Amino acid sequence: MPALASLCRTARPTLRRLGLGLGPAAFPRQQLQQQRRDMAALAGVADVEIDSDGVFKYILVKLSRRDGPEHKDIVRGTKSAEYHNHIFEKLTSEMEKLELDCKCLGGGKIDHNSKQKKIRVFGLSTGFGKADHSISVEKLKTVYKDYEITWSDETK
Repeated sequence: MPALASLCRTARPTLRRLGLGLGPAAFPRQQLQQQRRDMAALAGVADVEIDSDGVFKYILVKLSRRDGPEHKDIVRGTKSAEYHNHIFEKLTSEMEKLELDCKCLGGGKIDHNSKQKKIRVFGLSTGFGKADHSISVEKLKTVYKDYEITWSDETK
């Protein structure tokens, strides 16, 4: 252990000069403030927004800050969308105001029965391809904790 501590002490000035130091001293204050804003903007966006009942199209979207490494996946679905890209276009315009970028990871359909507390995720998007339904289901489970939520690769 003493040898490791000595190595860290001697390497620290070199790492700092290269911008590779650890801890708050390694990051300029502005960069830390920007990272906090980035995380706050992402945290302010709901992980899941879907209609309360019915069968409808949904998309899985990767949301990220412009020029930032922070990101998260979100699920959006609604009966009002004739096509998956209608959901994506609406979401993109909303996220642009928050300076967030959207990448559609795929889509499918959701069958939501609030009376029986069941959600079934299935199908695919012709334009965006099939979402990874297992990721979508994990997101849905964080919001609909007392629901039975399943997924399949079936188209109907």
